[in-house]
Amino acid sequence: MSSSEPTCSHLDTITVTELPASVAGCEDCLELGEVWLHLRICLGCGHVGCCDNSPGRHATTHANLSGHPIIRSLEPGEDWSWCYLDELALVIPQVTGETRIPPSPMLS
Repeated sequence: MSSSEPTCSHLDTITVTELPASVAGCEDCLELGEVWLHLRICLGCGHVGCCDNSPGRHATTHANLSGHPIIRSLEPGEDWSWCYLDELALVIPQVTGETRIPPSPMLS
């Protein structure tokens, strides 16, 4: 019996299964003096980047440059992940924890 539900074929690339207790913000924005809207973490290496609604789009840039396909939202109350290669949103139960994040500089 086959499922019509799409599945991510890159779950074996996940090395980050425990979210950090806190982050300072988008690593690239902080380095470049830029601003972010929402934060994402790379589940391949832990790089924290900003969403595609942020001017820098650093999470997507990191995925494209590193080849790490899966990110997870670090926003409070959000537990979704995104696989860039499969273009698929998913929840990955083995990734646990909650991250304290600073307020978005774009919203202040």
